[in-house]
Amino acid sequence: MTLQIPGTRALKVFDAASRHLNFSRAAAELGLTPAAVSHQIKETEDQLGMALFVRNSRSIRLTEAGVVFHEAAVEALDGLAKAVTRAKKLSRGVMQLKLTLDGTFASKWMVPRLDRFRAKWPDIDLRFDISYDLRDFDHDDVDIAVRFGAGKYPGVTTHRLFDNVIFPVCSPRLLKSGPPLKVPRDLLRHTLVHIEWSRQGVTWPNWRMWMAAAGVEDFDDSRCVLFTSSSYVTQAAIEGSVVALCDFSMVATDLSEGRLVRPFDLGIKMAPEYAYHLAYPTAAADDPRIVLFREWILEEARQASLES
Repeated sequence: MTLQIPGTRALKVFDAASRHLNFSRAAAELGLTPAAVSHQIKETEDQLGMALFVRNSRSIRLTEAGVVFHEAAVEALDGLAKAVTRAKKLSRGVMQLKLTLDGTFASKWMVPRLDRFRAKWPDIDLRFDISYDLRDFDHDDVDIAVRFGAGKYPGVTTHRLFDNVIFPVCSPRLLKSGPPLKVPRDLLRHTLVHIEWSRQGVTWPNWRMWMAAAGVEDFDDSRCVLFTSSSYVTQAAIEGSVVALCDFSMVATDLSEGRLVRPFDLGIKMAPEYAYHLAYPTAAADDPRIVLFREWILEEARQASLES
């Protein structure tokens, strides 16, 4: 007799119900009604010929058989998801490379250099996945990543791209028409903006830190304007009304093309454990596309560091 095995929809419903031990919460996660979840669970139990949950008026819990079946369901769903991802990558063709990166790095660092990559490797079809969310190489249709962080991920090889050097920038118009900027203390007459970012006790360099490095000990940072994204900070400076603390790697093109200027040379560095990293699955380290892209971007990063 052929064993009847529930389909993926039934497995997903069972997995959600098993994790939440609540049909209403499982239904909310899946976009179903609690009645639909209950009906699907009952159908799965009938198909298998066993009880998966013990139900009472206030709660549910997995039976011993349910625990075993849930472990298998999770493994099966994960295996199917990985297989779909691998199939998508194979269907894209051997010369397509999908890079995941955040929007700021893409627009401020990668895009200005894209023509150089395409001129050197015209046969590689480089595609972007723009996202601030971390991607999973096993489950997401991406091959390689650039991400800001500590660069430590299981099963993933990473390469630090460059140090983050943060210094003041402003519009040339502000430098010409605003209050003079001759010494660091002159900044107190301007609107100052920076990123507010902190993780695991590490804080992105802010105006209080920069002023301390510049010898301005009585600086009051209560009037600083804070942003959560470096793209907003950079754009505020370009528009001409503020002085911003920015990362050199993200404003190098704006500086070279005259949209921004550096009123002071003093820069401070991000904590060494955090930086932009190139990342890819260790198992794919010898993939010719990844090898070529890795060599290219590491050389570009080296050149950028020499210019900072």
